[in-house]
Amino acid sequence: MRAQVVIIGGGPAGLLLGQLLHRRGIEAVVLERKTRDYVLGRIRAGVLESGLVALLEEAGVANRLRAEGFVHDGTRIAAGGEIFHVDFKALTGKPVIVYGQTEMTRDLYDARAATGARTVFEVDHVAIHDADGDAPFVTYAQSGAEHRIDCDFVAGCDGFHGISRQAIPLNLRREYEKTYPFGWLGVLSRTPPVDEELIYANSERGFALCSMRNDNLSRYYIQCALSDHPEDWTDAAFWAELRRRLPEEIAARLATGPSIEKSIAPLRSFVTEPMRWGRLFLCGDAAHIVPPTGAKGLNLAASDVHYLYHALAQFYEERDREGIERYSERALLRVWKAERFSWWFSSLLHRYPDQNPFDLKMQQAELAFLRDNPAQQRAFAENYVGLPY
Repeated sequence: MRAQVVIIGGGPAGLLLGQLLHRRGIEAVVLERKTRDYVLGRIRAGVLESGLVALLEEAGVANRLRAEGFVHDGTRIAAGGEIFHVDFKALTGKPVIVYGQTEMTRDLYDARAATGARTVFEVDHVAIHDADGDAPFVTYAQSGAEHRIDCDFVAGCDGFHGISRQAIPLNLRREYEKTYPFGWLGVLSRTPPVDEELIYANSERGFALCSMRNDNLSRYYIQCALSDHPEDWTDAAFWAELRRRLPEEIAARLATGPSIEKSIAPLRSFVTEPMRWGRLFLCGDAAHIVPPTGAKGLNLAASDVHYLYHALAQFYEERDREGIERYSERALLRVWKAERFSWWFSSLLHRYPDQNPFDLKMQQAELAFLRDNPAQQRAFAENYVGLPY
């Protein structure tokens, strides 16, 4: 088998890249370790920057997003029992759109199936060969049979635990990592959202977030200990703790119900450099992880796709290697800015075990500065809606 591009990973980054390349006449095969149903069963956040929305429109998969997504012109931040609003639209001219990552992935799978593009599910033992040469190829096993795909380029969109990053020799890559001393306990419930916008809360008991999927499906999070397990938290205990961390006016109108899904996610900041080795390119979680504070993970993967898609189109349409040669440089410039924002926003809202009274006063002062200073609000809004590509 031969393809111009092999995409390893059938999540949103790999699918979006494949769809964009297809519309430019560039053939890409997607390899996915799991089944389509398994991928669509994963619960993920869905706050989409304007840049990602534009990419979905270019890929021809934004119809349902436009019909069903929630346009958010701002967000609310609670601290010290009070709440203030940051108006994205007024400060930047741009909103964000809340649309579940699962639904976005479904749209991309449906579009890919409609084109007849090749997607190979349930693959094992994927290996990348000769990525530093002129004729790379990928091997994999499926149903006990060995397969090989010769290609021009390989896009590693297979996540933090995938094989793509590991294909780059250790002596050529450098990894930067910060682990946070807490996790997020998340609950999905069939209840109406407590507010029309997301609410980020800093409280003496720790961080909380009120989010949503649609008019009748809500997603809530609270900061928890890394040693906690989902089964340690009954639904009643979760709702009681969430209420304690919200301003009284918000807690009073919180609708509760049985949890549909409950999980704990650790928080990590991670970046590997470079994001390119020869004809292998890393995209999304294969190259970087951000804390979920500020919803940059999916959007950062989309910016990688933007740079790689344009680089490959430039190569095939103009025989120009400039975009390929500079892919890692361009992608990492935006990656580190998003890492900074996610790190800063996390430090603003969470309680850390080693915080002393001075640290807490600094956190309060930082929150007050964001509340009262238009320039700080503008900088926050510009980062939240997405820096330009």
